[in-house]
Amino acid sequence: MGATKVYVINLIKQTAPIEPPIDSQPGHKRPPNLRYVYKLTTFVSLGGFLFGWDQGVMAMIIADERWLRLMQPANDWSVGFVVSIYNIGCVVGALTIGLIADSCGRERTISLASSVFITGALIQSASYSIPQISIGRLILGLGVGAYSAGVPLYISEISPANLRGRIVGINLMILCFGEMVVFWIVYGFYFLNSDHWWRMPLAIQVVPALVLAVGCWIWVPPSPRWLVAEERYDCALEVLSRLHGSEAADLEMSEIRETLSEQEAVAKSSWADMFKGPVLRITLLGTGIQILQQVTGTNGIFYYAPTLFKKGGITNPDMANLATGGIGVVLFFSAWIPIFYFDRLGRKTWLQIGLVGMVGALVGICALQQHAADYPHDPANYAIVAFPYLFFTFFNMSWSSGSWTYAAEIFPISLRAKGNALCTASLWISNFAVAQVSPPIERATGYGLYVIFIMFCIVAFVFVRYALVETRGRSLEEMVELFGIDKTGKEQNKGDSERQPLLQPNAEHE
Repeated sequence: MGATKVYVINLIKQTAPIEPPIDSQPGHKRPPNLRYVYKLTTFVSLGGFLFGWDQGVMAMIIADERWLRLMQPANDWSVGFVVSIYNIGCVVGALTIGLIADSCGRERTISLASSVFITGALIQSASYSIPQISIGRLILGLGVGAYSAGVPLYISEISPANLRGRIVGINLMILCFGEMVVFWIVYGFYFLNSDHWWRMPLAIQVVPALVLAVGCWIWVPPSPRWLVAEERYDCALEVLSRLHGSEAADLEMSEIRETLSEQEAVAKSSWADMFKGPVLRITLLGTGIQILQQVTGTNGIFYYAPTLFKKGGITNPDMANLATGGIGVVLFFSAWIPIFYFDRLGRKTWLQIGLVGMVGALVGICALQQHAADYPHDPANYAIVAFPYLFFTFFNMSWSSGSWTYAAEIFPISLRAKGNALCTASLWISNFAVAQVSPPIERATGYGLYVIFIMFCIVAFVFVRYALVETRGRSLEEMVELFGIDKTGKEQNKGDSERQPLLQPNAEHE
């Protein structure tokens, strides 16, 4: 049995040969190729697209009378379970990244996750009962959870330090593009005269998942840091040279090898190391920021937006669905803000700005839901549409990219896959809790749900201001010193300061 397991892992790890181009000459220096970095980022971010698709696909479906008649959920808890069981799958899928990504490679793990995703998508699109669709969403969640941890992990490991926020932001922008597209796809199928209209939006996502599975298996190169961990130093240097240029690659290789100690740290690291010494602080910061990203209200609003608008006085279901589709548009366009500006300010600055705007939007939602209760037919009730849009604008420009970037970059290389997996799992656990309890809390308290979100925003502001460590502009290898794991007292590695000018984008690469 053990020999079979080793054979399967070795088969998966057989990536395509990574050789220098035939026309390369000894001593030839290749310039940074940021276009190649962006191509790889965009392609693997198909995982983010599918993540966004499944974040938004159920909102209109679970509010539709035809789906409710067919599925016959027993109560609000049953509907919440259909939404939230997917998050449990995501927890398990994210945790597998900590094992499989180190064993098989980042890009191969994303490919394997796509196979699981396709299975779940087909099951849920063919369902006729709450148990069937719940099983499909659980399996699909395994794939999405692996995407949510694996894609930022891979992207962070191929990105230059001074552009990491922007490049991780591309994944979030594509995720938001998926959320926008799926809203309008669902809205279009909603008008079909069929009780089974909702099956098509659930099945269509198989196509991009298949493209991602094949591409990550045959085209996407392995992470250079994973290659170093596998002692494939020539291959790692070649990938870094293709990405960042020859000069920067030489400096990065020396940093990576010094930090990793030639695979010994990874071989000796375990899950228990996440909770020992100074690494415990990193674990608490990473999991804390991902939990707070959820409990401050994003998916409590997102999953149940039609209900929010209905409570705010928009009683026409078509208008409520149209307003919900507008959320996808706002998410997509606001996702461009961090791509261009996130690396210009510190992580902490962006997160605090976002929280101030989010609290303002939540106060507006509370006020207008109370106004709708007092004056149910007042045309002014339609003003409530603006406040979820405002909330997601501030959320997208700060926490949407900020929490994922921070959690993916702060762990030492020997624990980065496990750390990112644990942080992502903590996000999905809190996502599950929010998705499960939001319907009954809103039914019992009305806008009291959004008052709870305001309180969590205040907690998040204190956490960011006084607990978070600023990481802007730091290389992944510098995190060891930044968080006090390296106690040798050595001066900051000069290689990073030398490398930064080599990686600055120029007009040709942009």
